[in-house]
Amino acid sequence: MADNILDVTNDNFDSEVLGNSDPVLLDFWAPWCGPCRMLTPVIEELATDYAGRATVAKLNVDEASDVAQKYNVGSIPTVLVFKGGEVVWSFTGVAEKAKFAEVLDQHLG
Repeated sequence: MADNILDVTNDNFDSEVLGNSDPVLLDFWAPWCGPCRMLTPVIEELATDYAGRATVAKLNVDEASDVAQKYNVGSIPTVLVFKGGEVVWSFTGVAEKAKFAEVLDQHLG
């Protein structure tokens, strides 16, 4: 995983995502998921582009199933954007970087 992507687990979810003052883009994924691997370069680019302005994170659903269940993530990849501890946007599937960037831009500041 890229250095600027936060690895979210059951243990750090509350502090790193819900308690984060910046918008958080959280990618729910698994290593065996082909579409998840297709989305990885997009997530890595977003992490670089938004460094210092938003948090880009990944959560392995096999290792952090409690969080995935809490947010009813039944299909992956699913991307949730959190602001102020609340989900403000969700998307399931693979999309171009511009789609995610537009949402992050709306929730900055």
